[in-house]
Amino acid sequence: MALSPSPLDRLRLRPATLKDVATLTGWDRQPHVIACSSDRPDLDVAFNGIDWPAELADLESGISTSIAEMRTKDGDQPIGVIQVCDPHTEPSHYWGEIEPGLRAVDIWIGPAEALGRGYGTQMMTLALDAAFGEPSARAVVIDPLNSNTAAHRFYRRLGFVEVGRRVFNDEDDCLIMRLERADWLSRA
Repeated sequence: MALSPSPLDRLRLRPATLKDVATLTGWDRQPHVIACSSDRPDLDVAFNGIDWPAELADLESGISTSIAEMRTKDGDQPIGVIQVCDPHTEPSHYWGEIEPGLRAVDIWIGPAEALGRGYGTQMMTLALDAAFGEPSARAVVIDPLNSNTAAHRFYRRLGFVEVGRRVFNDEDDCLIMRLERADWLSRA
């Protein structure tokens, strides 16, 4: 099914379920998804091969996984995924020692034909509105690869500012970026 940038299309986020595992697993093998998850060109799968059934079933982690769908005249078409967590309480301590009152967001577009159509901006707008809809969320942090300059430009357009570089998992050189609640809420 071809995606259309028609104004009739509507993007929505819905909770991911086990019915989405095949879609998520397929997306994780897309070259553009692998490239946004690691600087290693030899990988066959993104994000160290997430065990999606376990990830979606783990309610203790506090990670919320949502599927972005475009509502088209032909039906709902999944186009991406967003994960949100409280990095201060997330059990794996991926972010290490980090202040409370934050949300960490990961986003990726699955099908290559959905890239460059503004869907990522729509997805992030919904995710940021939801994150800052929680009174305890003071800021949102993200960690795109330092080499992913297109992602840096994307996040800057949304109001994120650079905080600094950090290496995660002993190999992922990332640029930490942050968006304050007041900055998001005051946007024109």
